[in-house]
Amino acid sequence: MAQKEKLKVLFLCTGNSCRSQMAEGWARTLKGNEIEPYSAGIETHGLNPNAVRVMREAGVDISQHRSKHVDEVADVPFDYVVTVCGHANENCPIFPRKLPVIHVGFDDPPKLARNAASEEEALGHYRRVRDQIRRFIEGLPKSLQA
Repeated sequence: MAQKEKLKVLFLCTGNSCRSQMAEGWARTLKGNEIEPYSAGIETHGLNPNAVRVMREAGVDISQHRSKHVDEVADVPFDYVVTVCGHANENCPIFPRKLPVIHVGFDDPPKLARNAASEEEALGHYRRVRDQIRRFIEGLPKSLQA
């Protein structure tokens, strides 16, 4: 019997530094038997160290990820694109073939953390968004067909 092919899902964000990286890490960890996850940005901002830190706290290592521009994955035959921020959703590139683009917006932890009174308060924003992304990933792939 042939093995069922995994769904190829691209998590797209503005800079591929935080939210899309978290989504890729969670998908690889929680849904790796069903989903082949990728992440990219419409720009590259480098991997956010606080995203790495809070994911490590949750048992997911994304430290070897790197910030990628969407052009680097343009040849991958994705089944779905999931935009995780409004800017990426509004500026989503056109892919070589038509495919479903699903928008699931999450708050931007670095933006929220800018005004934090302490490091712990700043990390709280990252942890909250990390946990929201985890809940979304736990519903995959079923929630993609909604």
